[in-house]
Amino acid sequence: MNIRLPRLENIEQRFTAPPSKSGTHRAFIAASLANGGSSAITRSLRSEDTMCTRTGLAQMGVLMEDVGDDIIVDGAGCTLDSGRGAVTLDCRNSGTTLRLLASVGLLHRHPVTLTGSSRMQERPIGPLAEALRTIGAAVVYENQEGYPPVTVTGRLMGGPVAIDAGISSQFVSSVMMAAPCAEEPVEITLMSPGVSRSYVDLTADVMGRFGADVIHRSDGRMVIHNRGYRACDYRVEGDYSSASYFFAIAAVCGGCVTVSNLNPSSLQGDRRMLDILEEMGCSVHTGAGIVTVERDGPLVGVSLNMAQTPDIIQTVAAVASFAAGPTSIEGTANLRHKESDRVAAVVAISACAGASVDVGDDSLTIHPGTRPGGGMLDPVDDHRTAMSGAVVALGRGDVTIKDAECVSKSFPGFWDALGGAGI
Repeated sequence: MNIRLPRLENIEQRFTAPPSKSGTHRAFIAASLANGGSSAITRSLRSEDTMCTRTGLAQMGVLMEDVGDDIIVDGAGCTLDSGRGAVTLDCRNSGTTLRLLASVGLLHRHPVTLTGSSRMQERPIGPLAEALRTIGAAVVYENQEGYPPVTVTGRLMGGPVAIDAGISSQFVSSVMMAAPCAEEPVEITLMSPGVSRSYVDLTADVMGRFGADVIHRSDGRMVIHNRGYRACDYRVEGDYSSASYFFAIAAVCGGCVTVSNLNPSSLQGDRRMLDILEEMGCSVHTGAGIVTVERDGPLVGVSLNMAQTPDIIQTVAAVASFAAGPTSIEGTANLRHKESDRVAAVVAISACAGASVDVGDDSLTIHPGTRPGGGMLDPVDDHRTAMSGAVVALGRGDVTIKDAECVSKSFPGFWDALGGAGI
């Protein structure tokens, strides 16, 4: 479907943040590997991505049941068995599913093949595969070396492992989540500073809730003992990445937006969106589970390094396109390895707003007001491009978002939320 939104000014709306996508993935895995007992996952996100993880775990023998709004997960312990021999997991366009379940696949009694969409087969997994080989995996690429489809077999033996997280922190989170089930403690050394470190912290937090502690050494190493997980009830907090679009609407349209179901002290790195909007001229107010963003003056351009928060770069670019001056963003190189080429996506989003973008090897500079703007935005099946495009459409008007249903990857209710607000 195509979506065309009206230009709005001086908005005053309330929204509810959907559950965290990252938290849901991780809770499903930890609960699945728990040693006996059942876990109730409350307010989990039900989206294409998270359902890929749920389906993949079920294919490896984990039992999950919907009970009201909860998902009850029967812990299978550290040995998974589908009862059907080798399995193939279609991760579709969910990079999180493919990467996190690559390590979990070593706990399955039989080979696990992970594949996905054509775009997924262009997204590198080599650094994770090399790390898994170090701790007991046999990895076979079905087509191109370093890319899915990939088959994992072997035993998760544990021990020291070095991981190159330069492309994605998910390589680290993947090994972390399987580590409590290894035959020996796992000692992780990061070969590079990595990107999106907050997601590693979130992984450690979810693991801790399920009884698996991550010990941070003074030299930067992480040690995870092989004590397994224990079942618990886990409530998924609201998603700051998804809430960022509502905050951005307040910034570009002016007025005030309040979003509920948010933890003001969350470990989610994309909470940084609030600091960025303040720097650009907005006011931010937090309360018990709610955050309000307000703008009644001009937006200003800023200089940012966003290597640790790549998932909100498109959203920031949408806001920057309406600022009174250029915005420079560094740390953008890994955007080319996401669901789409998100460097190209930033250029397209900004063009719809009438802005232009200077593209460097690891940087973007957005220059507002240099083009006519408007037109059709093709998100290339990228949920974050579509939702950032909505921000531009509401700030400018005359923008149509093509194939807008791609938001179901992370926020199936996004368009309904706008509609429910009368937009």
